[in-house]
Amino acid sequence: MVCLLFVQHCSAVILLRNGDNMLPVGTHRRIHDGGHAFESFHPRAHEGLVLVTRRNLLKAGLGIAGISLGGLLRHEEEARATTPSRRSVPCRSVILLWMAGGPSHIDTWDVKPERPEKNRGPFGAIPTKLPGVWISEHFPRQAAMMDRFTLIRSVDARHSNHEPNTVFQTGFLDAEPRTNPQAVKYPAIASVIAKHRGPVHPDIPPYVAFMRSRSHLAFGGDLGQQYDPFLANRAARLPIYDDVGVDTGRTNEPELFSFSSGLSRERLQKRGFLLSALDRLRSQVDRSGALDGMTRFESQAVEILLGQRARRAFDLDEEPLAIRARYGSHLWAQQALLARRLVEAGVRFVTIDLSYHPASGTWDTHGDNIPPYGGIRNGLGPLLPIFDHLITTLVADLSERGLLDEVLVVAMGEFGRTPLIGTQGSTDGRDHWPHVMSMLLAGGGLRHGQVIGSTEADGGHIKSRPVTPGDLAATLYRAMGVPLDGHYVDGTGRPRPIVSQGEPIAELF
Repeated sequence: MVCLLFVQHCSAVILLRNGDNMLPVGTHRRIHDGGHAFESFHPRAHEGLVLVTRRNLLKAGLGIAGISLGGLLRHEEEARATTPSRRSVPCRSVILLWMAGGPSHIDTWDVKPERPEKNRGPFGAIPTKLPGVWISEHFPRQAAMMDRFTLIRSVDARHSNHEPNTVFQTGFLDAEPRTNPQAVKYPAIASVIAKHRGPVHPDIPPYVAFMRSRSHLAFGGDLGQQYDPFLANRAARLPIYDDVGVDTGRTNEPELFSFSSGLSRERLQKRGFLLSALDRLRSQVDRSGALDGMTRFESQAVEILLGQRARRAFDLDEEPLAIRARYGSHLWAQQALLARRLVEAGVRFVTIDLSYHPASGTWDTHGDNIPPYGGIRNGLGPLLPIFDHLITTLVADLSERGLLDEVLVVAMGEFGRTPLIGTQGSTDGRDHWPHVMSMLLAGGGLRHGQVIGSTEADGGHIKSRPVTPGDLAATLYRAMGVPLDGHYVDGTGRPRPIVSQGEPIAELF
């Protein structure tokens, strides 16, 4: 006797094979002791539950719940239309606007207009398109588009630090190199996505970063250097800014795609073949996997250099003048435009290091007496209109191109700033404050037009709905279709989960 379990939604039928017949559970008892609960189904009649063919099995499974196949499909379509989740397919790409240094949450997205100036800071507050939601007066464009954004005001940054800025870029609390020498082995969220989703096109790197400082980014770690970011600074023609944000009037050359004298495309290709042959020989004696990773990294580099797809994606001259003018000439805005071009070309994850300064970061606004950072008024103030323009222009452009549901835009730094101004003897600076920070998201097919979480009256601590680095990682993985129970293998050969102490942010799905 063979048992078959057929499940239809929340209904289940257990069928038993008895000779040539398929009988519902309980029918075998009728053979011995009379009536049974399924007698009305006429199990021995062909219009009942005698399932001679798979077609009959399907009919019975659907009919047992009183639903025809057409009705089932209709119910599923209605369920999709009414479900709170908007995700039907994985998001294609992520653009991370990394505000290196830790932007002040109180002077940006978590304003406290009713508080004394010592707490609220020097800026005013303006209402947004969402009723009852106010943000900095320097964010008028975001205020007008707030229905397209999700603002999270309760991000727990207590384990985060900067230089290197890796806790929120990896999702691991232990990925803090100042206190943990092994922190560099934790892979970036971008690297995990690159590994699981792979490149959209072989001539396009999956993880690209515009980097101001090596200490501002997370790399591939134990996943291997083939999942390190492709550094875009040498691949595009961009304006050169000094450490305090002054445009020098010069531009860098995209030297990555320029061949030196005497080096042709054919010669480079031959060098690539030779390197591959040598690496195959070396890998025979290598047991760590490092050479294998380097081989793939070198092969990808050659493919990128020889192909036209990446070269064109990094070339802003390919962009219409009207679009280039819309983004503007500022370095960060130009990088945002390139990020849009890169995700169109198939890059999975783009990180823009929004910093002029290569040390702790431009958003590290300690005070006027600590150059080159400045305080809130003179240090943070000039950054906010630039950021407001670039993020709203990027989101609007993605929307107009039909890409916003496919591309998730995330803006954040590594922590917030102190509730009281005037730290370290400054006039209006704010020191590091890892107890809470704010972050902004748009696109990716997620639910937006909302504020998640809140802080206490002075903005110093989380009041409701804490969100952790692990929650952020799980959210990005779920949005990008990466299995949350995925693992990677560390340097000792042990499997480690890609999500640590985190769950997807349910309000977004």
